[in-house]
Amino acid sequence: MVNYIGRFNVIPSLPKKLEPLREIVYNLFWTWNYDAIDLLRRLDPQLWEETYHNPVLMLGKISQKRLNDVAADDSFLAHMDRVYTQLKVYKEEKTWYQKNYNYGNENVIAYFSAEYGLTESLQIYSGGLGVLSGDHLKSSSDLGIPLVAVGLCYKEGYFQQYLTNDGWQQERYEITDFYNQPMTLITNKDNTPLKIELDFPGRKVYFQIWKIEIGRIPLYLLDTNVPENREEDRKITRTLYGGNIETRIQQEIVLGIGGIRALHAMELRPLVCHMNEGHSAFLSLERIRLLIKLYGLSFNEAKDINFHSNIFTTHTPVPAGIDIFPNDLMEKYFGAYYRNELQIDDKTFYKLGTIVKDKPPTNFNMAHLAMNMAGFVNGVSKLHGQVSKKMWQSGFPDIPFDEIPIEHVTNGVHIHSHLSNDMYELLYRYLGEKFNRDPSDEEVWKRIDEIPDEELWRTHERRRERLVAFARNRLKKQIMQRGGSASEINAAKEVLDAQALTIGFARRFATYKRANLIFRDIERLESILCNPDYPVQLIFAGKAHPKDEEGKKLIQEVIAMTKEPSLRKKIVFIENYDMNVARYMVEGCDVWLNNPRRPLEASGTSGMKVIANGGLNLSVLDGWWDEAYNHEVGWKIGNGEEYENLDYQDEVESRLIYEMIEKEIIPLFYNRGEDKLPRGWIAMMKNSMRALGPFFNTHRMVREYSERFYFKAYEKRLLLMNNKWKKAKEFSAWKQKVYQNWSNVKFISIAEELKGVELKVGNKYPITAEVELGDLTPKDIDVQIYYGKIDNGEKDKNFVTMTYVPKKSKDNRYTYRGEIECVNTGQFGFTLRILPKHELLINQFELGLIRWA
Repeated sequence: MVNYIGRFNVIPSLPKKLEPLREIVYNLFWTWNYDAIDLLRRLDPQLWEETYHNPVLMLGKISQKRLNDVAADDSFLAHMDRVYTQLKVYKEEKTWYQKNYNYGNENVIAYFSAEYGLTESLQIYSGGLGVLSGDHLKSSSDLGIPLVAVGLCYKEGYFQQYLTNDGWQQERYEITDFYNQPMTLITNKDNTPLKIELDFPGRKVYFQIWKIEIGRIPLYLLDTNVPENREEDRKITRTLYGGNIETRIQQEIVLGIGGIRALHAMELRPLVCHMNEGHSAFLSLERIRLLIKLYGLSFNEAKDINFHSNIFTTHTPVPAGIDIFPNDLMEKYFGAYYRNELQIDDKTFYKLGTIVKDKPPTNFNMAHLAMNMAGFVNGVSKLHGQVSKKMWQSGFPDIPFDEIPIEHVTNGVHIHSHLSNDMYELLYRYLGEKFNRDPSDEEVWKRIDEIPDEELWRTHERRRERLVAFARNRLKKQIMQRGGSASEINAAKEVLDAQALTIGFARRFATYKRANLIFRDIERLESILCNPDYPVQLIFAGKAHPKDEEGKKLIQEVIAMTKEPSLRKKIVFIENYDMNVARYMVEGCDVWLNNPRRPLEASGTSGMKVIANGGLNLSVLDGWWDEAYNHEVGWKIGNGEEYENLDYQDEVESRLIYEMIEKEIIPLFYNRGEDKLPRGWIAMMKNSMRALGPFFNTHRMVREYSERFYFKAYEKRLLLMNNKWKKAKEFSAWKQKVYQNWSNVKFISIAEELKGVELKVGNKYPITAEVELGDLTPKDIDVQIYYGKIDNGEKDKNFVTMTYVPKKSKDNRYTYRGEIECVNTGQFGFTLRILPKHELLINQFELGLIRWA
């Protein structure tokens, strides 16, 4: 390998008239602006495809003659000026945030994620989590949320997939040239790259920072591939989810601790941090370190302050999906950090990595760290919120299930990023400018009914035709790359039927997603797909994790089906699933199939992307579909059952899929009148778009995060900062006082004034209690009556706060009185409980303290 002694950068040489292009291509606003995409494709359609829709690389490759030609083309210049004006107006116009909140223009919220799916040419994502992160930023930009984002800059990114002749997945890693991507290096005043250092065992590790503009939002990507690092440290940010467990902890130190340091080095001091999954949870430690160092606060004070301004979103419904590090590895990387910087002992430190308080932890759980450090914790669908509570119930042993402080914010998608240009033009024509500005407005979506059935159907059919053409083209390329014969290549041109009912299945090939479920009864499937009068076809795409042998076997099984003579034209597998393949599929499929084992799909967003494109969902009641489904908007597989016998489950649910396709989906799709329109199908398309479109999008989702978490956390942070952290110190001292005194808190006596009396609806049942509080006072606690119907499980449980009865207390004993209002008939039970009370508590279970009668 040659050691270069100097470096220089070369950028495209644009004629003066084309200079606005530079600003256009370096802001990813173009990824959801159809006019901008048309402009870039117009420059050189073939090069646009060859560069995989990377406008920066395209500008670097395009001939100077072509640039001079378009600089003299008035039509092109007018188009460019229009797009440039759109970008400028977009960045300068008043946003939803400015109209409704506007706490200031400083960047107050930092969003951390290990991956971002922004556009197909930028391979820093693997799947749904990354695309969700990218959509979060796009909607934050549209809404004007004062947010900055932090991630890692992967030189290889996620793997490129190709298949052998027998259908076995192989991985290829491609090097990304950051200098030919829509990103720029952050530099010092002397134009040298800004570099941040981290302390690793026995050495320093350095990283540089790349910036990507996403509309109004900056995304900063951290890159350890710098000359100052040892060769192995340069590879820390080389691969997404690659390497071993030590690589993972190194990446997460760079992301979490390095991310906070990078923001501070750029003079961005976010007051609120959002951890999207546990990968970035080390940021919570660095935020504590900074408060200790800059303001002389104690560890407990700093921890309590940051607790109120950290948000943690969990995306996994199974413990196996969480990063867990052995204590010896944590000691290797954090021993000096927690002793010298956080100034705590090992027992205190390792407790941060577990929510199970009654036994010493043997490992360090990143989700538990995030939960211990974040006042706001949420799952990503209504069902996932419940699943998360079950998964982590052991950390909240005395708290009723429904009151475990884990909430949910259901995921969404950035509609303009996943909507076909054809459908966008149709919706814009009938829904108006407001659809452009706020795709979460229910009133706007009601106008779906104004779209003539003919126009909606023809628009959808065009996208199906393009999907079929795309699939044939990709299949032909796949066969050529594998060295296939001429007859195989010719056969690829004949697969699929542009008029047939098309079912799509595209996602990660993990075993719980059961990609092969539809193949359980081949004869029955064959009779469905090969019906000459009512043809049906399947398009598959997806990657298995490189180490997931079982997932790879699923792909192999699908490929085997595509080679069956009777099914060869009916089933296609598109290799190397990414945002571009997903785009064609969600825009062109009639039905989106999703059949995971409930409740293992936390949310799932691919099915949301078909909604605005007119596609319909056929899914297990899991993730988002559990709360979205009704019989007017799509189809369900089962009734939300969960099975112990998995083989039996597969048998039952595969039959349900066949029955649903045969008895419901095919008749509705092929029931045509003289005008050849499936009126019933179109009605369901409109129902789906009208009912689901305004909710399952990231505009609604980001507004929910903002109003429920971000802004509350921001206001609380400002309050704690006032007067040199006076309130924060008082609050932390109050917490310690409560912890120290809780063992003395107890019930002395409980009296029922109407015991044995039969009550009527409308009566009240009064209860009096005497409690002992030690050194605490009634200001510090709430006494509550907790009641509900006997034998009703956790359902309909309620509580009423009792009132302190002011009278002279004796030996720190206090009297409380409360009344249960009798609203329903039946037999009820009650108990009493005492909880801490303070105006700054996010919820009363924050301290994990509760005393039951």
